[in-house]
Amino acid sequence: MKLNNRTLTQLDPQVGTPQYDRNKATAGIVHFGVGGFHRAHQAMYLNRLMNQGKALDWGIIGMGVMESDQRMRDVLSASDGLYTLVVKNPDGSREVEVIGSILGFLYAPDDLDAAIEQLADPAIRIVSLTVTEGGYNVHPVTGEFDLGNQAIAADLANPRAPRTTFGLISAGLRLRRERGIAPFTVMSCDNIQGNGEVAHQMFGAFATALDPEFGDWVQENVSFPNSMVDRITPVTTDADRADVAERYGIEDGWPVVCEDFEQWVLEDKFVAGRPPYEEAGVQLVDDVVPYELMKLRLLNATHQGLCYFGHLAGYRAVHDVARNALFADFLLSYMKNEAEPTLRELPGVDLDAYQHKLIERYSNEYVADTVARLCADSSDRIPKWLMPVVRENLAADRDVTLSAAIVASWARYAEGTDESGEAIAIVDRLAEEVHAAASNHSDDPLAFLRQRDLFGDVVDDERFTAPYLKTLESLHEHGSLATLAELIGQKATTR
Repeated sequence: MKLNNRTLTQLDPQVGTPQYDRNKATAGIVHFGVGGFHRAHQAMYLNRLMNQGKALDWGIIGMGVMESDQRMRDVLSASDGLYTLVVKNPDGSREVEVIGSILGFLYAPDDLDAAIEQLADPAIRIVSLTVTEGGYNVHPVTGEFDLGNQAIAADLANPRAPRTTFGLISAGLRLRRERGIAPFTVMSCDNIQGNGEVAHQMFGAFATALDPEFGDWVQENVSFPNSMVDRITPVTTDADRADVAERYGIEDGWPVVCEDFEQWVLEDKFVAGRPPYEEAGVQLVDDVVPYELMKLRLLNATHQGLCYFGHLAGYRAVHDVARNALFADFLLSYMKNEAEPTLRELPGVDLDAYQHKLIERYSNEYVADTVARLCADSSDRIPKWLMPVVRENLAADRDVTLSAAIVASWARYAEGTDESGEAIAIVDRLAEEVHAAASNHSDDPLAFLRQRDLFGDVVDDERFTAPYLKTLESLHEHGSLATLAELIGQKATTR
């Protein structure tokens, strides 16, 4: 049956449903970037609170600005904002629940005035973001807000008809200021080090470019808490939709599948109140940075360490890669020897156990995460997750062999064919640039590293270039498995 408010009471008893009256829930959050992760994470935590009879005035209104957001608008409109969350445990068991915390969805280009009015509504006290690592308009060289971006320039020229997240949120804040309404908190939930600080800097820069006085007001009155979020959430497939329909009789246009692990560490810095997140399992802390570094440099960076080598060797499922002891040893070696020395003190956290837990999570076959998903958008990921580890280790004169190997594996992947000669579809905003640089290695072995916008000055440092070149040469001559074996001093295993 089609999923909507009317059919909730008719669902299979094994499927959890909202234990609150959605008609009595009201919106307190606008969220940009409604996708699988947001619905497996922040919306799930809020739904958990609502099931406890709490936070019923903190419902979510999704807001989209990209053309691709139209599909989410259509799916959520048809289901009254409801969707099915399928948590897949390592033993094959499942926890299935219909989430009801998203109360509506606005595709901003449909009605810009309505979108801005929604943001200016006094009931909205948080605007949250999962707009990906590339969604903050950070100039890759200067680290400043990129005023040269065409979409940004258009919004600055015509602020009453904004088309970007920056333009819309600023328009909402300006209207609140004009009407004497207190500002909201902007809560970033993206995988960026210091995500709240980055959001603060970027939104502040946009506001200042609009109007210096308004920029000062944003800097002084809007809060931008840092956060660390974690839950592996693969892209929903047609097979997932069919599975939900067959097993549970639910016709859901966009269910969400995820692992059983969940974590959210959040800086308690909100200018207009917040839901009692701590009562849903969220860690509210004064300083998120140590947790953030742990996650970005261990989990996110090892995703990159796994995916290129794995794809080149012919693997397509993450769990198959992680179950190969050669890959597991490589990732554990990187975490222990190169990533861990760059982390800050984490009282009460067993880093060794955390690292081994990551390998267990990657090995969960029921999540069915794909290597292709991890390989996507590398130009937004490697510079933010791996290169900070490289820079800190070089500054401390520590080894960067395995980090250099990961970059070399990306370079080999970016050539566009795997070890069997099969074409690789490079999904990246800089696909043409990285492919051209990688393809030029025969004429210039360091061509890929000369993309200083991505790698900074490591091309000038032999401590990095030597292991990079050695790995790249081995990948071409011997393949990924033999290369990994040499890197960790073991014999290559076969698939």
